Amino acid sequence: MSRPDIREQQTVHHEKTVLVGVELPRRPWISEDPLEELRGLATSAGAHVVGELTQRRQEIQHGTYIGKGKVEELSHLVEMTDADVIIFDNELTPAQTRNLETATKIKVIDRSELILDIFASRARTTAARLSVELAQLEYSLPRLKQMWTHLSRYKGGIGLRGPGETQLEEDRRLVTHRIQDLKKKLHDVEARKEREVRSRSEEHTVSLVGYTNAGKSSLMNALTDAGAYVEDKLFSTLETRTRQWKIKDWGKVLLSDTVGFIRYLPHHLVASFKATLEEARQARLLLHVVDASNPFLVEHIKAVNAVLEDLDCLDKPTILVLNKIDRLPDAQEAEQRVAHEMERRPSRLVCVSARKKIGLDQLAEAVASILSDDLHDLHLTIHSGNGKALAYLAAHAEIYHQETDGDHIKVDCRLPKVLGPRLEAMGVHAPGLRASPAE
Repeated sequence: MSRPDIREQQTVHHEKTVLVGVELPRRPWISEDPLEELRGLATSAGAHVVGELTQRRQEIQHGTYIGKGKVEELSHLVEMTDADVIIFDNELTPAQTRNLETATKIKVIDRSELILDIFASRARTTAARLSVELAQLEYSLPRLKQMWTHLSRYKGGIGLRGPGETQLEEDRRLVTHRIQDLKKKLHDVEARKEREVRSRSEEHTVSLVGYTNAGKSSLMNALTDAGAYVEDKLFSTLETRTRQWKIKDWGKVLLSDTVGFIRYLPHHLVASFKATLEEARQARLLLHVVDASNPFLVEHIKAVNAVLEDLDCLDKPTILVLNKIDRLPDAQEAEQRVAHEMERRPSRLVCVSARKKIGLDQLAEAVASILSDDLHDLHLTIHSGNGKALAYLAAHAEIYHQETDGDHIKVDCRLPKVLGPRLEAMGVHAPGLRASPAE
């Protein structure tokens, strides 16, 4: 007897679903509609919500998470709606899941399992599929260990080992080996991705980050004509895309779109998607996109900042982009609210509408201004025989004056500081352009 594959268990497409949310002192609700986000997640997974139940508690009920009376109310709601699955907005233990399934006689999953199911259905690239499978197995392994405790009475000496214990050990061994195999494959993917991203170190790299469904892909399309897939669903983008963004009177930028974040995003999922998030880790500038029309935009900003902190990206130069301002009667209200309520004030804030293409020029100017802080004006003297250095400058510098002086060429140009070591290695003395190791 072995547990069905977790992906089979999580399939909620077209299933009639009852949502359950519990408010705890350490996990307070942020709105009058506490199940709004879970409802969006369930809809994204293809579920049909037929009922909802909420409860406020000071502490969880050990066996069933919710109280005894609420379990009875939930069972009645399931019977009345003929529901197929119950989805909790909280994370359940295996014992709680089993007890709730026994009481309600239908499948019970929690928020983490639902998010993993959505990721599994949206994964298209090899890296995304490997990441999702690893996250699923790491989530299921500790639960697998407790599945067979009800068979512990079979434990004994030689000849008395129970079939449950044998199956548990076999399942654990298979899952553990698969996790090790996936980690090795993902390590190779991450190494390739890191090399790929670092190969663009000579370019101006900008990465879009933000809460899921904030409009990052729409903004990327508006800025680059990338043709990125856009859908009004949570986690419509899982794979990173990078496109050229040509900023008028300044130059080109490599703009990357990333997977959206969410409150209480499972940490092992963030770890599994390290390769996908490498663009954000290596970018010179982050554009933190926020849905300005969402009443919980400040909470969304804080949730994204928490993930960025996990990625060691929180101190990276960032522009806060308030998107969808066309849906607001007064964009200044959202701007003032962010400035008033944010503990960590953004250094730059720009209001845009990707759909209506409002504010895009102002965003481009802000990006160019920040990236220009890293540019240095140089007056170089290069031997005319140093074709390699001259070609490098032609490709990477903004040259505004050049003249020949005997065997040398004098060049007035503007170049990013990070490229200093490469120029020095070509025999060109570039004072003030040497970058520190951290850069």
